[in-house]
Amino acid sequence: MSLSHPSSWIRPGALLSLLFAAAVGACTSVTLATSDAEDSRSAAPTNIASLSDVIKRNPNDPQAYNMRGTVLGRAGRLADALNDFNEAISLDPNYAQAYANRALVYRETNKLELALADYDHALTIDPNYAAGYVGRGMVHRQQAQPTQAFQDFNKAISIRPDDAPAYLNRGLLYQLQNQHQLAIDDLTTAIGLTQNQAGPFVARGLSYLALGDLKAAASDFDDAVQIEPQNVKAWTSRGFAYERLGDKERAAGSYAHALNINQTYEPARAGFARVGGRYGEAYKTFD
Repeated sequence: MSLSHPSSWIRPGALLSLLFAAAVGACTSVTLATSDAEDSRSAAPTNIASLSDVIKRNPNDPQAYNMRGTVLGRAGRLADALNDFNEAISLDPNYAQAYANRALVYRETNKLELALADYDHALTIDPNYAAGYVGRGMVHRQQAQPTQAFQDFNKAISIRPDDAPAYLNRGLLYQLQNQHQLAIDDLTTAIGLTQNQAGPFVARGLSYLALGDLKAAASDFDDAVQIEPQNVKAWTSRGFAYERLGDKERAAGSYAHALNINQTYEPARAGFARVGGRYGEAYKTFD
């Protein structure tokens, strides 16, 4: 892997802190909720037009608005999604999923108090709605309220022991509190419950790094970059693990991969400089 871009410097300890922060940011999304019967394939952005036709035929159907809102949200059209969730709620004021979906839009736009109010409302309607507890827990974590966040993640897990986002987010919370073995336990469970997601591997790898298990960390980052080859944080974390292992070839190649994805990503620039990376040179990243 080769590249051509100027580099700069960050101390290794500061880099690890940056990677922890990046991992939390990368692993905290909750999927917009639809009806339990909906096939996930129907949530592709290409179905917006067909869902609009459904709404034209059924203008008083709150589920149709909620479903289109989820598609719009996943396509990044948050303002349009918000309008659909508002309409779903106006048609059915007891629609817990619509409140939770609107809360997620508010959380994504940093309107945390509005998000918290909607999650509270959703959980008042349906006290056994696990995804609502996960979403509210994430808001509590963003508001630096770890006790409330733990309570919500624990509640979600008690309701649905197979809820991967609950384990993932509780693991991230343990990680932020430097309880890395507990974090690894939860992240391992999340990995077992999810399919082809790099985020949990990156997060667990960082906890392995913090505990000094460099080989386990490198293995997790290997998996992460193979699952998501364009994940800049995964490549940077992999570079750091191999740097600590003394494998400068793989470290430089990983940092170079990250910089080819995002030339301005400072942790990768710093790592590439530390391992003596040279711009324009090709590096081996795997055997």
